[in-house]
Amino acid sequence: MTQPFVLPHFYMPYPARLNPHLDEARAHSTAWARNMGMLEGSGIWEQSDLEAHDYGLLCAYTHPDCDGPALSLITDWYVWVFFFDDHFLETFKRSQDRAGGKAYLDRLPLFMPLDLATPVPEPENPVEAGLADLWARTVPSMSADWRRRFAVATEHLLNESLWELSNINEGRIANPVEYIEMRRKVGGAPWSAGLVEYATAEVPAPVARSRPLRVLMETFSDAVHLRNDLFSYQREVEDEGELSNGVLVLETFFGCTTQEAAETVNDVLTSRLHQFEHTALTEVPALALEKGLTPQETAAVAAYAKGLQDWQSGGHEWHMRSSRYMNDSVTRGPLDLGGAVLSGPALIRRAGFGTSASDMGAVLAEAAAQRLRSHAHVPFQKVGPSLLPDFHMPFQVRLNSGLDGARQRLVPWMHRMGMLSEGVWDEDKLAANDLALCSAGLDPDGSPEALDLSAQWLAWGTYADDYYPLVFGARRDLAAAKLCTERLSACMPVDGEPPLVPASGMERGLVDLWRRTTAEMTLDARREMKAAVDVMTESWLWELANQLQNRVPDPVDYLEMRRATFGSDLTLRLCRMGHGPAVPPEVYRSGPVRSLETAAMDYACLLNDCFSYQKEIEYEGEVHNGILVVQTFFGCDYPTALGVVHDLMTQRMQQFEHVAKNELPVVYEDFDLSDEARATMEGYVAELQNWLSGILNWHRAVRRYDAESLARRAHGFLPDRAPALPFTWGPQPVTL
Repeated sequence: MTQPFVLPHFYMPYPARLNPHLDEARAHSTAWARNMGMLEGSGIWEQSDLEAHDYGLLCAYTHPDCDGPALSLITDWYVWVFFFDDHFLETFKRSQDRAGGKAYLDRLPLFMPLDLATPVPEPENPVEAGLADLWARTVPSMSADWRRRFAVATEHLLNESLWELSNINEGRIANPVEYIEMRRKVGGAPWSAGLVEYATAEVPAPVARSRPLRVLMETFSDAVHLRNDLFSYQREVEDEGELSNGVLVLETFFGCTTQEAAETVNDVLTSRLHQFEHTALTEVPALALEKGLTPQETAAVAAYAKGLQDWQSGGHEWHMRSSRYMNDSVTRGPLDLGGAVLSGPALIRRAGFGTSASDMGAVLAEAAAQRLRSHAHVPFQKVGPSLLPDFHMPFQVRLNSGLDGARQRLVPWMHRMGMLSEGVWDEDKLAANDLALCSAGLDPDGSPEALDLSAQWLAWGTYADDYYPLVFGARRDLAAAKLCTERLSACMPVDGEPPLVPASGMERGLVDLWRRTTAEMTLDARREMKAAVDVMTESWLWELANQLQNRVPDPVDYLEMRRATFGSDLTLRLCRMGHGPAVPPEVYRSGPVRSLETAAMDYACLLNDCFSYQKEIEYEGEVHNGILVVQTFFGCDYPTALGVVHDLMTQRMQQFEHVAKNELPVVYEDFDLSDEARATMEGYVAELQNWLSGILNWHRAVRRYDAESLARRAHGFLPDRAPALPFTWGPQPVTL
């Protein structure tokens, strides 16, 4: 069969190494698969299939340093997961039997009890038998924290197969952001990362959920999945009818050829590997120091990171050898795309960028050029007024009738809190931002008290978002920013502890808002609310670090962190405040609801990037803008990058509409929600619609982004003195 495209050269600077216990693992896994019923008589595999796929070779390459018994156990896990994938395909995907697939998946968590004393059901098929056996053999040597994390990753791997099945049923191809997020769950690389811990060293619980460790896992996952998409395109798309493949996703999004899409997938893969390296070399060491990890704990994190690196190089080597994939020729000469122009968003690629190279030196030089571009942005370039496309907004804005009163009451509150006397904002700047207008669109039916609270939260968050780069960024003082962030967290007591004595306008405002917002909340709700604020303030430290390094972020990392820097999770939690107990928490954690929320978040964040482009690039020297990220990644001009961002916004909005119409009703059925809970969820969808239309209306109306106001106020708020920054935790902090 003719290959649909020429495989690109891959960035892989780490040599693959082979575990010496390969033959032992091969023999063990064959006997184990037969004992579990996966071979003769299963209707899925014969022994010849298992031998051709050679999962022993995969695991020997991806786990080169573990001993024989560990390699055999890990190989059994991979035999099981690939058998599950093929079994689910043949049994449910080809027949498009979603109901049967859901019943099948609902049983599998029963075979993964956190307490091994818990009895498990009698297995009814080879997948259940294999999972029961593997779980009992694996988890006794691991901590309870690892068991929970690995169980969640395994459930995601299994359950999100329903998403793939639903997309096949609908003939729907995901947008790029949706695809990356769902592929992590469906593709199983987070699950693979758990087995890397088993083979190397368990990640210490205090840092297991931190941003640096999360990014290591996510960049590892994305690179593994995108590489697999390139090798498996022919089998998945042309033979199996799969729609979940990154090459197909970009081919559809850009309206380009399969070859061009494959090259772009490889460019994203390379960028994710660069992000992995950047995080491992800059963020992880700082995390170990900040958290006070012991030498043994630090060594465990290093071993885990090296294990993920080994998996990348070993997995690549296996893909080039396994009969499961398209790998007839993995070494090609230069591919002449002639500086191709991709249709769709009119994405113009630089001649030669992202194309195959004739030798490893050229591959590494190209990868180095991509890495260098992320640090080569010249700040404060004159770009002129922001270009605004015709935004797709299917929802009508409604404004709260109490808007004028909220505007009037917001000014004295800001004065009382001290946020108009620190050299960052004054009354004119507050009026130009008009946060009460935003609140009036977000909550058109709210009471005056609710509207005031919403406007004050928005004013506080916007003020703090301006404060961090203006004060800490201008002074390149990341240490002071971290101390400020710690103090802001201490302003939010969760379980009766006294709040910090405020020493600045930001702290005073947060203490006041926290007291009034959480007065009637349960302990768990306060914890979640505090976590949402902490995520936002800590994300501003990530922005500052990039600013100090003059580093334009990786596209995937940018989009995911942008949700945090925009305060999206905080505002969505404020939307949920009155929902009550009718909706179980697991509904909000379900894939479709999270998909609905992240689609809304991304639309709003990228909308802000469109309006704020001139403000951020020309007047603030920012590197955190989605249009700039696209310009840097593809080497294209501003109008072209804006077109890409606008297309992505449109698809995210269409995804929001699709999920609300087609996927939420399935969630209601899956969780057997009451009429009250269904009405609450429909009300939540309406609140998100108000959130989206209200944010667009606010951006169009305020003076914060218009060229005339920017020119008049350019750099006019650089403080002539540093605002008070606390250096102690006492009631009378020392200030600069």
